Amino acid sequence: MTALLGMLAYGELVAFDRTAVDARLAPDLPRRARLSAMAAVEIANYERLTARITELGGSPELEMKPFVGAIDAFHNSTAPRDWLEGLVKAYVGDGIADDFFREVATLLDPIDRELVLDVLHNDEHNDFAVEELQSAIEADPAVANRLALWARRLVGEALSQAQRVAAEDDALTGLIVAGTGDLHKVGELIKRLMQAHADRMTTVGLSN
Repeated sequence: MTALLGMLAYGELVAFDRTAVDARLAPDLPRRARLSAMAAVEIANYERLTARITELGGSPELEMKPFVGAIDAFHNSTAPRDWLEGLVKAYVGDGIADDFFREVATLLDPIDRELVLDVLHNDEHNDFAVEELQSAIEADPAVANRLALWARRLVGEALSQAQRVAAEDDALTGLIVAGTGDLHKVGELIKRLMQAHADRMTTVGLSN
């Protein structure tokens, strides 16, 4: 249980850093301010998760440590070059991560399930990215191809790092396998994640 909270906590910490940096790519001050406000939410979520880990008798630093390498590797290899790539990264990366945590949250006790679901990105976060990307594609349809390729690269890198986590963290893998019943169910979970990703790409106007 604390392994999952540790993974999510480090993800929120990195999301704060990343969102604050991406805000500087915004084309105007209102959008920069909106993204900066979202960054503030990420650090508040991080604090809630680490507080819960401590309450359960764990060390936030130790629980986060197994996931530092994979999460950092993903973000270091997928730094956006501009505002639109940053939005796609948030939309794709955060979307897949949120879907994963929603699935795994069903395996937790009610208190931790509620916490995990509560710190995931809300509709405002998602709607902002969708509106911006749809507007950009409408203004310049040619940009869709570039962003679709970027989205595929993000998914590939995310899957690569997910495999790394599964291989290195027995506690988290054990939780998922124990909760789903068998490895076949894990495969079904991955299929659901990929279908949700395809649906998101269709919504925003990008070919998957």
